[in-house]
Amino acid sequence: MRAVKRSGKMLLTMVLAASVLVPFTGEQKAHAFTSSNADTAMNGLINTFYDSSAKYFYTNSDHQIHTHAHGPNGGLYTDFWWEAQLWETVMDAYERTGSSTYRTMIDDIYTGFNNKYPNMMDNAFNDDLGWWALACMRAYEITGTAEYRNRASFLFDQIYNFYDSTYGGGIWWKRDGSSPQKNIATNAPMVMTAMKLKKATNDANYLTKATTIYNWMKSRLVSGSKINDHVEGSGSGTVIDWDFTYNYGTFMGAALALYQDTGTASYLTDANNAANYGISKLTLSNTLMYEGENDGGGFKMLFARNLNNLRKQTNNSTYLNFLQQNATQAFNHRRTSDNVIGSDWTAPTGSGYIQSLAAAAGASILQFTPADNYTGNIAGNGVYEAENAIKNGIGTESSQSGFNGRGYLAGWNSSGTNVTFHVNQNSASTKTLTIRYAAGAGNASRYISVNGTVVAANQSFASTGGWGTWGTVTLNVNLNAGYNSIVIGYDSSKGNTNWLNLDQITGL
Repeated sequence: MRAVKRSGKMLLTMVLAASVLVPFTGEQKAHAFTSSNADTAMNGLINTFYDSSAKYFYTNSDHQIHTHAHGPNGGLYTDFWWEAQLWETVMDAYERTGSSTYRTMIDDIYTGFNNKYPNMMDNAFNDDLGWWALACMRAYEITGTAEYRNRASFLFDQIYNFYDSTYGGGIWWKRDGSSPQKNIATNAPMVMTAMKLKKATNDANYLTKATTIYNWMKSRLVSGSKINDHVEGSGSGTVIDWDFTYNYGTFMGAALALYQDTGTASYLTDANNAANYGISKLTLSNTLMYEGENDGGGFKMLFARNLNNLRKQTNNSTYLNFLQQNATQAFNHRRTSDNVIGSDWTAPTGSGYIQSLAAAAGASILQFTPADNYTGNIAGNGVYEAENAIKNGIGTESSQSGFNGRGYLAGWNSSGTNVTFHVNQNSASTKTLTIRYAAGAGNASRYISVNGTVVAANQSFASTGGWGTWGTVTLNVNLNAGYNSIVIGYDSSKGNTNWLNLDQITGL
């Protein structure tokens, strides 16, 4: 990923340190979709984004250049690592259907990519190269084509050259020395690639290298069940504790790959811990949370794909239920005019241009998740963590005790600021909305709107006497079947006043 993209995505998706891991309990029965729905989603992706002449995917659904213009032809086509993910989406579809169309596309996309990037090593980002190494090994496993294995082996060796003892080990993110850091995004995919190469070549050196990388990640970037993003800075370095679903997904995949080869139980424990953290902490009412546009739009795909691999290994019904709920949410919120799925699976896809990486994430989960032929609405578990909702001008924090999830919304006392919760319901009903909050500076108030209608212009939040003391307020709200939006905001013209910390809403 380009440095400018990475810094931008961090601003969009920076989140807080975790407290205690909360197991996913799955209160609602998970529902899935039909194989026809999976076909519809994949056809929508291909028809909208794939240029069969160039054998390459467009960046945007309108085939125009907008933001994230880092790919070929000035950004008209997807960038380096996005194309690797879209290639894997085609592999997802091939493995589900066995279609000769997708089998041909596997080879064609590789050809198209090489036409656009005749010298892959011009790319300064080791994680970008690593995504292609991993995808090439998957293509080799599917097709048996030696070129894919050879390319993966070459890329692995080139990337592993950037392993050194700084920060105790690990592979550098960038090859040119700029933006020096070592991260999960570079190192975890290399473990998976190494284990695939070990299986393909029977060369035990790959296991040695995979174990070395993995042990470094676990010692420097993993704290309990929390997987931090990267280490940077002088001396022994500073660990940056941002949470992203793709970090949990790729670490999960790395741990699973080592377990499958060695049978060492601790690797499987690590994989399950990563899965359970993502399920319980990086969701909005059991649906994987929105992580921004650009790179963040595709993070869920990496988590879901590796969770599915773990699900197949363990036959874990909770993982299956979670994947099925998310697949249904993604499909239910597609844009029906072109069957493209946007970056937020909890809300309807809008009318503007959609980026290919986000669209591929939605299409992918429908390919690898087993369908159970239910096509109704999904309500989730009724718990909506404020830090995982859509924030407008509100910061997050985790310094006060007693919060749920990963943190809470804090420092909130300005007009025009608000948080939007995307709430989905199985059927129309009246529900009791419970808002958990702290008002340590005295009585506060906010407006609450449901589906665009203000239902409480100046809802009172009584003083809790301190920021580590939490209270609740309740009110009845009428919700539609399917999608609803609930906004809690500050508007001084409505009489809203004082500071407020917001933890979660429940009961929906």
